[in-house]
Amino acid sequence: MINTLLASLDTLLLVVFALCALIGAALMLVLKQPMRVALALISTMVFLGGIYGLLGVHYIAAFQVLIYVGAVMVFMVYVIMLLDPREAFTRRYSWLLVPGAIGLVLLLGALVIGIWNALPTGSRATGSTGFGLSQFAAAFLNEYWLHFELTSVLLVAAVVAALAVIKVSRKTPGDGRG
Repeated sequence: MINTLLASLDTLLLVVFALCALIGAALMLVLKQPMRVALALISTMVFLGGIYGLLGVHYIAAFQVLIYVGAVMVFMVYVIMLLDPREAFTRRYSWLLVPGAIGLVLLLGALVIGIWNALPTGSRATGSTGFGLSQFAAAFLNEYWLHFELTSVLLVAAVVAALAVIKVSRKTPGDGRG
């Protein structure tokens, strides 16, 4: 009985962390101020660290929080502060909001279909155990670890691009700096 209670608690926490990460990702689409977008990204990364911890990959959970949230996002916030994006925006939302909303609806539809198909039916409930957290953790560490690590390369590229934008925007035609 305690094992089933703990398994249901793990599942409940996994769903709560996934929903909070999804809300943080959606907030990154609709927020206007860059610093608030960075804070939404930080909260999304923290919840992803919680998901990794629930999946049993504690090293990746610790790396997610310590490296990505603690170090990389500090650099991202530093770059946002260095850019000083205080100018007024001409539009409230990007033109990518509509395709992003359509993608969100498609993702949620795929998740609902996947969860509906994973629910035990009369024939499946007696014969198989289904796909649990431990199987997902094993598949993640064996097949998808490279995608996780490529995220850091993408974040470093974003910092380099932001620094290049700063250098170009601070040049004036007659100051002699190259």
